[in-house]
Amino acid sequence: MAKDKVHIFDTTLRDGEQVPGCKLDTSQKLIIAERLDELGVDVIEAGFPISSPGDFASVSEIAKLVRNATVCGLTRSVEKDIEVAAEAIKHARRPRIHTGIGTSDSHITHKFKSNREDILERAIAAVKYAKRFVEDVEFYAEDAGRTDNDYLARVCEAVIKAGATVLNIPDTTGYCLPEEYGAKMKYLKENVSGIDKAILSCHCHNDLGLATANSISGVINGARQIECTINGIGERAGNTSLEEVVMIMRQHPYLNLDTGINSKLLFDTSQMVSQKMGMPVQPNKAIVGTNAFAHSSGIHQDGVIKNRETYEIIDPADVGVSESSIVLTARSGRAALAFRAKNVGYELTKLQLDAVYQNFLKFADRKKEILDKDIHEIIETSAIDLKSLA
Repeated sequence: MAKDKVHIFDTTLRDGEQVPGCKLDTSQKLIIAERLDELGVDVIEAGFPISSPGDFASVSEIAKLVRNATVCGLTRSVEKDIEVAAEAIKHARRPRIHTGIGTSDSHITHKFKSNREDILERAIAAVKYAKRFVEDVEFYAEDAGRTDNDYLARVCEAVIKAGATVLNIPDTTGYCLPEEYGAKMKYLKENVSGIDKAILSCHCHNDLGLATANSISGVINGARQIECTINGIGERAGNTSLEEVVMIMRQHPYLNLDTGINSKLLFDTSQMVSQKMGMPVQPNKAIVGTNAFAHSSGIHQDGVIKNRETYEIIDPADVGVSESSIVLTARSGRAALAFRAKNVGYELTKLQLDAVYQNFLKFADRKKEILDKDIHEIIETSAIDLKSLA
């Protein structure tokens, strides 16, 4: 059975760059954009062109550089924003304008000091104006996660009629539960006239640690685009992590969903973005953290050495990691010690291993981790015949 494609909309260079301290210059953005294109993302949100001359220049240069992905510029529902974005992306092979407005009662009342009917008209006008410049117009209903479903459906139906090709349904504050967010997508699929003419898109924030779960729930219930960032960087607690949603869909074939991402570039891309932005990746980060394929517990190490799949559901090579890591600590067992000793040139018999292991535990109690150079010292100071290991 053919799998449905879920489009990957990468906003590392827009939403991701809004993190304090993660500012990139144009040359750095171009390097990342080129890698994202090579990675196989479908859409690169290159920036918010009206926000600054520097951002405009970056979006413009990215539009000229990118060969395969759609290049997108963000706007508010303001004509000048839209005009500037259109100018910035005019050289793109596949240009998109991403425009929208807040639709929750909270945004309507407090942010815009307006009413639902006025917001609806502004949404329609923004899409119609964007269509003057490009065919591909994405509409975002900011704070859709807290927007009444009936009103959200009205807005979606109206902007589709105005020409929107993609409907972004953001959980802007990261508030939704996965079941709730998925149900919202299902409601729109079933209650918006003309919904077949547009792609529903998930844009989830991670304030409660649910961005990935919400995005997956969204695509299970009919969305066919996920908006995400490398390493999950973004405002506050971050955005949906690109590498996580890509590998979840790939590791669960019964979902019948997949992407066009070259997963073997994920780890290297993660490292690149981390280095360029000066934003370290937490060691226990799923898929791309340094500990994602590392094992220090003796029980786990023994299992992985015998068969990797006992404790790993992803082959490290599939995401660009050379191999699993057997980390020697005081919790490691004989199997792990023998494995690492063999890697540095020692074939230990069972009796030799027993003797070396006792010495190993003394070293391990004093150090957080036993390195290769330590293994040599442990074996050389153990009560065994070293000649027999030659």
